[in-house]
Amino acid sequence: MRLNCFLILFLAVFLSAHSQVTQLKAFEIDSTNGSFKIIRIKDVKLKYLTRNAKLTDPRTVLNRVKPLSIWYNRFKPTSFWKKVNKFGLNVSEVSFVNWNAGGDNSVSALASADFARNYKFRYLSWNNEAQLRYGLNAQEGRKLRKTDDQIRLSTTLSFRKDTITNWYYSVKANIRTQFSNGYKYPDRETPISRFMAPGYLFVGVGTSYIPPKDQFNLYISPATMKSTFVLDENLSNQGAFGVEEGDRVFLELGFLVTNTWETEITNNVLMSHRLNLYTDYVRSFGNIDVDWELNFNLKVNDFLNANIGTHIIFDDDIKFDEEVAEDGTVISPGVAKVQFKQLLGVGLLYSF
Repeated sequence: MRLNCFLILFLAVFLSAHSQVTQLKAFEIDSTNGSFKIIRIKDVKLKYLTRNAKLTDPRTVLNRVKPLSIWYNRFKPTSFWKKVNKFGLNVSEVSFVNWNAGGDNSVSALASADFARNYKFRYLSWNNEAQLRYGLNAQEGRKLRKTDDQIRLSTTLSFRKDTITNWYYSVKANIRTQFSNGYKYPDRETPISRFMAPGYLFVGVGTSYIPPKDQFNLYISPATMKSTFVLDENLSNQGAFGVEEGDRVFLELGFLVTNTWETEITNNVLMSHRLNLYTDYVRSFGNIDVDWELNFNLKVNDFLNANIGTHIIFDDDIKFDEEVAEDGTVISPGVAKVQFKQLLGVGLLYSF
């Protein structure tokens, strides 16, 4: 029995060793010129397949494709621009029906818009901001009144000598004015301010301290030109806002310090602070014009928030309590006073 098995195994090995193997003609010469040959690879169907070979159809069957259950974020290239777009609307309303204690129905609305386009990369920093405010109040028994009005545009171009220091050489310009006429209510016939009456333009050169997080910004300018515009003829003839009677532009050269700071005091409570200090070299050096704004933003959710803010202005060129004689001559030009505004509102905020 063992001999028979041995003979069968020997015969199988002998036949396999002497069997004829047919070579696959996968490469075929495609030219007849002996000096230059082109070899083309042909598709050859295999006669014998190994056990581990898996044949698959390269064509995808659509009914086997499943949609993605998770949407992946598209790749976005790195941008050195920081964009801010905010629209806000604060509304307050009081209504009385048979209210024994008395009162007048009233509705107040304050609309705001903030835009920013800031660029920062290596040695260059360029900040551009626009702030718009307009508020109205409607109360039963009296006409519509304006409660807030502001246009503020600013741009700052800064350059530093290396990427280690936080001090920049800066050129700064900003303009501030209002949308519509302002009145000393209840007088609605004689406006005390208009668009670009007054209008303030600051242009200067100096140095800025800008930390990496951009939440703090200090600008110091020893040479800033302040231009006061009074483009309304009546206000210009009155010599309002520091201009000479009949003139529409008043120029000053002075020292300017500007500081802005934003920080999150606690969860969902953001504080923003802006301070401008200016003094003129020629007319009244040491007499400082102050423009200080402090706001607290209490965020409820992505669309609801509450605002608490104050705004203080002191400008020696803006006089109050002017005394005028019956013949129209000015007895006393008045005195400069601290202007104070306080804001408390709850409303909608949309950012994109």
